[in-house]
Formats: sequence, C-alpha cells, structure tokens
Amino acid sequence: MAVAKKQKTKQKLHVKKGDIVMVISGKNAGKTGKIIASQPQKNKVVVEKVNMIKRHTKPSKALPQGGIIEREAPIHVSNVMLYCSECKSVTKRSIEFRGEGKVRVCKKCGYTLPDKKK
Repeated sequence: MAVAKKQKTKQKLHVKKGDIVMVISGKNAGKTGKIIASQPQKNKVVVEKVNMIKRHTKPSKALPQGGIIEREAPIHVSNVMLYCSECKSVTKRSIEFRGEGKVRVCKKCGYTLPDKKK
C-alpha cells in the first residue's frame, strides 16, 4: 500500500531577500545581517555572516583543491525579525499607501523600510 506524501504549501514570509534582520533566538541571537536567500517552502532564510557552518568538499572543477569551506546555513524564519536602521531595534512592519503606492513602514518610528527594487 503506497503512502501519499504530504504536500508542503508555499508560505508567505514576513521578511524578504535584501532585508536587514536581527536573529532573536538561538546560538546567533543578537547578530544582524542581510537576507541573501529565502526558502518559503521550508520557512527558512539565509542571513549573511550568521549561522556559519563548515563543509568538507571534494575536489571539483570549481574548487580543484577541495577542502573545508565556511558558508551560511539556513535559519527558521521565526528566529529572525526585521531590523529598523532608523530606530536601531527590531520591529514589525506595516503597509501604508503613499504617493508611490504600497510601502513598508516601521511600526515604531514610521520610517519607510528600504525596498530591494530601488
């Protein structure tokens, strides 16, 4: 009897690629960095210079020597929070309709959060 695999649905994340976030829990709590990749199917994000791991790699054309490579590992999205550079703290975002359309705004200070399209 075949067992059907559970389909994972794509979740909408509260942060996106290019945002500055702060890790709020885990071994990297308190570190800030830019999101360089997001994985909505797994509810994970990869943050620059946070959660560094070492990978032992075999020699390849790209890396003929092989060796130990240090790179970022994904973190669960619930462990990161949007960081406002204006009020220097973590914050939630709200959406306001302004002249240029929908913009993301810091709930604490009202600062317009930078968008990756700019």
